[in-house]
Amino acid sequence: QVQLVESGGGLVQPGGSLRLSCAASRSIVSIFRLAWYRQPPGKQRELVASNTNGGLTTYADSVKGRFTISRNNAENTSDLQMNSLNSEDTAIYYCNAHYNGKIYWGQGTQVTVSS
Repeated sequence: QVQLVESGGGLVQPGGSLRLSCAASRSIVSIFRLAWYRQPPGKQRELVASNTNGGLTTYADSVKGRFTISRNNAENTSDLQMNSLNSEDTAIYYCNAHYNGKIYWGQGTQVTVSS
């Protein structure tokens, strides 16, 4: 099993930056895929970014060039650097792991972009 705990959410002004972190309960080297999803108010959950332990990285078109996903193997975290935030980025952000054929989710962290 894998437990995931997100942190780093909060309120930020348009144009600002936030860095989200997802701490895993086991070595992330063995986790095939780590991803960040988000669920805006009144909308469905959507993929933001993902990367595999083989180095394949993907981004939603809406965040390309603004968000960067990374893995910190030493600390067993998946991090999401978010720059140039706008109101459409307001959502609950969830960490997701694909490990041994099963999917695991964190509890989510709220990101609100507002002046």
